[in-house]
Amino acid sequence: MSSTRPTDGRPVVISGPSGVGKGTLVQKLFDSHPDTFAFTVSHTTRAPRAGEVDGINYFFVTPSAFADLVSEGGFVEHATFGANQYGTSRRTIADQNAKGLVVVLDIEMNGVKQMKANSSIDARYVFISPPKFEALETRLRGRGTESEESIQKRLAQARAELDYAETGVHDKIIVNDDLQVAFKELEDFIFQG
Repeated sequence: MSSTRPTDGRPVVISGPSGVGKGTLVQKLFDSHPDTFAFTVSHTTRAPRAGEVDGINYFFVTPSAFADLVSEGGFVEHATFGANQYGTSRRTIADQNAKGLVVVLDIEMNGVKQMKANSSIDARYVFISPPKFEALETRLRGRGTESEESIQKRLAQARAELDYAETGVHDKIIVNDDLQVAFKELEDFIFQG
């Protein structure tokens, strides 16, 4: 375990298709470097689920409060999933930076596009890629938790994300073929990049 801090304290934005292993890599990063990284607590318009706590799991806000934050430029990125809105606020990033922590954001392609389009946001962008597209389909099917329609929707989204990554918008693309190798690449980029 290392307590070394990255010399570059900008937020690290990690994206990639569903099933590519982003969550595993991010968890390994947090476990290997305690007291170094932080997530932000997102805002959402959805109702809390049983056991969720405001300010811990999410900041639960009304649709009008969410709209106010959007119009004030309070979010670095925001999106709608189903009937609910989700967003990452500038303030939560600043709060974690003030504690000396490096913020890690696990967001999808549209969030990356929003952040890249805003010149006031200074972050580092990492894309986690499958070794080949077929490997992603195998992983998604192997979960055994989703319908065929859901798998097809995720695969179409994955194809769009891979095409977007090929445009050169990320600072680093890591192919997650071997978890240990991918993790070392991620660590090297964050700490030496």
